[in-house]
Amino acid sequence: MVQKLYVTYNDVHKLCQEAAPKLLEEVNPQLMIAIGGGGYVPARILRSFLKRPGSANIPIQAIGLSLYEQLSTSTDADVEEPGTKVTRTQWLDLSALGEMGSLVGKRILIVDEVDDTRTTLEYAVKELEKDVELARAKFGGEAAKFSVFVLHNKDKQKKGTLPKEMTDSGRYVAARTVGDEWICYPWEATDIDEHDRNAAAQKTKE
Repeated sequence: MVQKLYVTYNDVHKLCQEAAPKLLEEVNPQLMIAIGGGGYVPARILRSFLKRPGSANIPIQAIGLSLYEQLSTSTDADVEEPGTKVTRTQWLDLSALGEMGSLVGKRILIVDEVDDTRTTLEYAVKELEKDVELARAKFGGEAAKFSVFVLHNKDKQKKGTLPKEMTDSGRYVAARTVGDEWICYPWEATDIDEHDRNAAAQKTKE
């Protein structure tokens, strides 16, 4: 039986609020890039807590990466297993950014819901760094500084890696580190009332 961790919208809101001071201190992002679909909600919530008085809202861009594949042999329709290949389903909206050169020299925060095998995060960081470096070769300027925020980091052997300079300098932030269990996020629920009941029942057992 797969162990499940039910996370509510309130949980997500509070995790973002809790992580915001560290992100402001260590990252101070000028742009967020949400990995869809799990990064959309935390990125939007974070924006409220990262906004400094008198400053504009931090822009949010989105990329789509697919790694999970439905288990055809599982009796649990909600549970998927990590795939082995990252598929790019959506990339940066250059019409909104102007062009890739606008990312040169920026402090960019990549947001996702969970760091599972780290394969998706590794792909996102490497591909975004590659694109910005190509733009820097064309336009000049300083290198962009990428950081990562996730709601949950699973304490398990990772298949992907992140730059050592990122992890050593506080530019990788996980709101919580949990065991290797299936995390049920509210935006995946088809019945949000049942989801919240499961989350409440889970909390009473803790």
